Amino acid sequence: MSTRADPVLATLTAAVRAARRHLRARRTSLWVLVLTVAIGTGVPAWTQARSSARYPVLAQDLAVAHAVLDELEVRTRPPPQPYDRAAFGQAWADVDRNGCDTRNDVLRRDLDDPVTKTGTRGCLVLSGVLDDPYTGRRLVFERGPSSADVQVDHVVALGDAWVAGAAGWSGTARTAFANDPANLLAVEGGANQDKGADDASRWLPPNVGYRCAYAVRQVLVKSAYRLSVTRDERRALAHALDGCVTS
Repeated sequence: MSTRADPVLATLTAAVRAARRHLRARRTSLWVLVLTVAIGTGVPAWTQARSSARYPVLAQDLAVAHAVLDELEVRTRPPPQPYDRAAFGQAWADVDRNGCDTRNDVLRRDLDDPVTKTGTRGCLVLSGVLDDPYTGRRLVFERGPSSADVQVDHVVALGDAWVAGAAGWSGTARTAFANDPANLLAVEGGANQDKGADDASRWLPPNVGYRCAYAVRQVLVKSAYRLSVTRDERRALAHALDGCVTS
């Protein structure tokens, strides 16, 4: 059983702490800082910690998640206009300008033994193996007819982000959010489809051992981007955090 904590959560924790300090001092929007940390440092440094049973988080990450969950705005009204995926820009854009689209960046980060296509500068992922955090299954990814067996999920779904505050953002900010690796995971396609645009009150990973890490990431992303929650969602996230195992 792995006892390593997810370094993405640690990075998000640092970003949220820094952003909160920066906001108090400069009144600057939080998402700017988290993007600087999440994208500017480069995807390869973010290796997903994996375990088939438990996914422990650092005690400091959990403490920050508990603290900022209480600070998230609880919304009572829907956005003024309906959700439109096109409002988040081109799917899998190359926002970090490394020459590779975001989907392939995440596949290279999250798959074991990724194989890339010759002549694509290491960008196009042809195959690899995924330890899926949502189901606990080990999946073989092969580009082709079965590519959809492994999908890249927005941990805070774009539809959820829209109603939680992104409807009021600029197009540039929404595109950046849609491609932020801090909010992206390679997962089993079926689990991703089951989740859809649901928030934590409607869907949590069927792999119970991953629910804590999932909830921590949801809370930190929502805090960093100043996204709201519903009362039921906050209750569900708090319950998931209470079941955490720390390392």
